[in-house]
Amino acid sequence: MDGFLLLFKEKGISSNQLVQKVKKLLSLKKVGHLGTLDPMAEGLLVLALNRATRFSSFFLNSDKIYQANIKFGSKTDTDDALGKIIDSSDQIPTEREIDSALKSFIGISKQEAPFFSALKHKGQPLYKYAREGKYISKPPREINIFSIKDVKHTFMECSFRIHCSKGTYIRSIARDLGDNLGCGAHLCGLKRISQGVFNIEDSKIAEETDLNFLVTIEEAFLTYKKIQLDEMNTKAFLNGVKITLEDFNDNYYRIYDYSSSFLGLGLIRESSLALTRLV
Repeated sequence: MDGFLLLFKEKGISSNQLVQKVKKLLSLKKVGHLGTLDPMAEGLLVLALNRATRFSSFFLNSDKIYQANIKFGSKTDTDDALGKIIDSSDQIPTEREIDSALKSFIGISKQEAPFFSALKHKGQPLYKYAREGKYISKPPREINIFSIKDVKHTFMECSFRIHCSKGTYIRSIARDLGDNLGCGAHLCGLKRISQGVFNIEDSKIAEETDLNFLVTIEEAFLTYKKIQLDEMNTKAFLNGVKITLEDFNDNYYRIYDYSSSFLGLGLIRESSLALTRLV
């Protein structure tokens, strides 16, 4: 069976451990995830099964929405609650100060990844260096924060829903928020709500899921426009021959054969359709 499985990752298990668990539970040959979650985090983890792994790259750049909880007054070496406290403060930020600081993150900016991250330096993840006491900084990367909503305040903590671009570290948001407020902060809770077209409301925990909950490859791309080919162009398309099609904008499309069977994805550039991925 090929498609996408929407799982609810619980706290305390790594994304890779969950992949291996599901692979064994459902006796699958090929499984990969569409973006890792830290062990401390919970929420939506999308798995690509078998042939769906060929289409994973189309979702790795998707926007994401998280529910984040941040604790003020202390910084940790991992920028989350699992790390060692490296600095603390008695300063208590006001709700107005927190709200103003959060607004400053909205838009395009450069962000430094946490020292404990999977980004690589000379072929090795940064977290491996950090565990040895070697803290390596990578050049800041461009991110986009589209919105920060539903901000709620409790004593020395706040929570909010954040809509962000790929590559955004919410741990870094927590760290930088604490620095901006002058009191230090770290992430104490994180839940992924959505990733592109996939939503947590459709997710299941590993023990409750089966292949009946699979999102087919075709269903995952229903937001893409459709092109149906005649018999001659179907054969040409499947043989990798570029097809001239007028009146279509440059973009990716769902491609169907003359009998309305889903074939995969094609890319149009300057009125020329080329095969991108086959199911």
